[in-house]
Amino acid sequence: MTDKDKKIKVSFPHMGTIYIAWSAALRKVGVEPYVPPYTSKRTLSLGTKYSPEAICLPYKLIMGNFIEAIEGGADYVAMISSPGCCRLGEYGKCINNALSDLGYHANYIELQLYDGIQGIYNFLKEVSHKNDPVLFIRAIVLAIRKVFILDDLQARLSYLRARELNFGDSEKQFNKALKIIDDAMSTRQLNNAKKLAFAEMDKVKYDPNKEVLHVDITGEIYLVCDKFSNQDIVKELGKMGVETRKSLTVSGFLKDAIIPKIFRKGETHLQRANRLAKPYLMRDIGGDALECVSDVAYANERDIDGIIHISPFTCMPEIMSQNIFPAMRENCDIPILPLIMDEQTGKAGYLTRLEAFVDLMKRRKRRRAMGLNKKNTEEKQEEVLK
Repeated sequence: MTDKDKKIKVSFPHMGTIYIAWSAALRKVGVEPYVPPYTSKRTLSLGTKYSPEAICLPYKLIMGNFIEAIEGGADYVAMISSPGCCRLGEYGKCINNALSDLGYHANYIELQLYDGIQGIYNFLKEVSHKNDPVLFIRAIVLAIRKVFILDDLQARLSYLRARELNFGDSEKQFNKALKIIDDAMSTRQLNNAKKLAFAEMDKVKYDPNKEVLHVDITGEIYLVCDKFSNQDIVKELGKMGVETRKSLTVSGFLKDAIIPKIFRKGETHLQRANRLAKPYLMRDIGGDALECVSDVAYANERDIDGIIHISPFTCMPEIMSQNIFPAMRENCDIPILPLIMDEQTGKAGYLTRLEAFVDLMKRRKRRRAMGLNKKNTEEKQEEVLK
């Protein structure tokens, strides 16, 4: 194969299952995606070694992903960038400089998050060295549709995991479903793949009548979506009979930042955040703080059993949102568990806190059920006396 025929390898950081959507868009435009090994202890060790000490966990993991990708032969490493108060906007430059100082030679490219469809279009144009609007639009639509399907599969997994008869069955079927979605490379194939993927999930034997707890997970979006960085909190809670709902998802972000307004249905996460967070936080202070504050109010509205807030150590917007939570107690009667994660977070202590939180929610649910039953009995007695 000549250098001219050789496909360009483009890599990107891991964050949950987003690699499937990234890969689809790149393959569609004739670029070879290089998927680095999924984030591991080695990834974290590499990223921590070559990162500033006080920087947040997502930065260190992304740094580790890029080092492993370049060592594996990637020609390009792609990084997302964002304006505003969050340090994410500066991460790309810092990582690029660090990689150069370490002697890692790869083309660095940024994808501006809030440039919408145009930003993704420009990114695909740069890495593919093509200018085919129809091809690029098809690639973008394919990737976006995969993101929504993947998030729906994650929600289905959470539902089944809390109720399955044999623990682990739902995750096995979920992995098969991911492979089916990953292989689809056109709209027609994806429509069929979606049916097949959910058919795989439907093979799991579960108890639909099992009483489970319902917990919302909010916080910094990377930690909410990535199972390595949050120590697979959804799986651990599933073992304890808890169905989780991720308040921050990639599909939710796409609705706010990428998908044009005319194609959106219903209220987006950011729109809800601006509505519900106003009594406690008047404006966006960076990161996902505004969304997190509103997520507590939203979970309380829906009478959820509890909410878990996950944030990276030193993340200022999330520190601010955690300091607002106590002021919300007056209006929001819901248990909140804040978890701060870094490379030193131990599994044993982490699980102990989760178990204690689940016990608290169970006791609270029993007390509320007893109180409701007592109230109903008293009302019936009053009706009889009348």
